[in-house]
Amino acid sequence: MPSLPKRALLAITSYHGPFYPNGDPTGLFYTEALHPYNVLVEAGFIVDLASETGSFGMDPHSISKDYMSQNDFTVHNNPESDFSKKLANLHKASDLNPEDYGLFFASAGHATLFDYPTAKGLINIAESVWNRGGIVSAVCHGPAILPAIKDKQTGKSIVCGKKVTGFTDEGEEMLKLMDVINKLDLVPISKGARDAGATYVKPDGPFDDYSVADGRLVTGTNPASAHSTAVKAVQAFNSL
Repeated sequence: MPSLPKRALLAITSYHGPFYPNGDPTGLFYTEALHPYNVLVEAGFIVDLASETGSFGMDPHSISKDYMSQNDFTVHNNPESDFSKKLANLHKASDLNPEDYGLFFASAGHATLFDYPTAKGLINIAESVWNRGGIVSAVCHGPAILPAIKDKQTGKSIVCGKKVTGFTDEGEEMLKLMDVINKLDLVPISKGARDAGATYVKPDGPFDDYSVADGRLVTGTNPASAHSTAVKAVQAFNSL
């Protein structure tokens, strides 16, 4: 197998619209992109950020003290930080060459339930990475993209026969969002995984740090798992 480029594509949701019961929009969950970015850069990867449309919006709930450390706020409040610059100059997925990447990481936010399942540009990059022997990873609601990513040898989703985690139904209930998801005909992560032939696994608590590597597929459950998911993705890449 030819060596894979040590370059990662960090996928960002392009959806930014009303979702929460109070009328707030959903969009990118900030630390679910920042924390993987930090891990990947520290591991020596070149990291590009892309969404399906080349644009994004922020989930306002994600940039609160509930989910952000002081270091996270420092990066977020500094437009000159490397991450801020890349987020401000987001790539459109279809403008990129899929063969440039050896690792694909899907960041999240509830917004991914809207756009990831049909995000052809992002899916194309992920399929290229997978079918060249690379690593595909996702955290929280990011696994919404996985059922659509196909293994060219089997013709089935790359999650078929694999262990996969992602944000839990219990977590949705605790946040009082499952009714919203059902009303909008969105597919919860657990259902999407099972329907695609995966074994869905979860932590004891819906907000525990929990991530799973099953071969070249790496997934994490929630915002607290973004760092550990990226660490396992790097480990999987280094073991190829």
